[in-house]
Amino acid sequence: MKVAVGNDHRGLSVKLRVVGLLTELGHEVHDLGATGPTGVDYPDYAIPVAEEVSTGKADRGVLICATGHGMCIAANKVCGIRAVNCRDVIDAELSRRHNDSNIVCVAADLLGEDQIERMIRAWLVTEFEGGRHTRRREKVTAYEKTHERPA
Repeated sequence: MKVAVGNDHRGLSVKLRVVGLLTELGHEVHDLGATGPTGVDYPDYAIPVAEEVSTGKADRGVLICATGHGMCIAANKVCGIRAVNCRDVIDAELSRRHNDSNIVCVAADLLGEDQIERMIRAWLVTEFEGGRHTRRREKVTAYEKTHERPA
């Protein structure tokens, strides 16, 4: 799987561990994140990751900032993105099973690295259930298509 990863300055150390995990699991990693501790703006990293996922250059994305909130908000502005901000493994699994999430956002300042690793592992292997959830996902997709703003 191709996984795009992005982070701001607060998520740098967690990103390094996440990239290592993804590589260890055999995934192709596109590291689009900040590389140093100097303060940066999360949209500058969330949007490129979301665009890679939206256009199919990456299958999924992982975004990391202090709380996960800013990254999640920014990523969800990109058409076709279903970004979620998860706090535990059950959250991550359900976001895949029921919502077909394609980007997971994690909080570098609020979650331990082991918790983040377990969440990402679960999120990567959990499949979308389909069924009634497909109908719901398609309603969101239809709304996006009919409400797109011209570039």
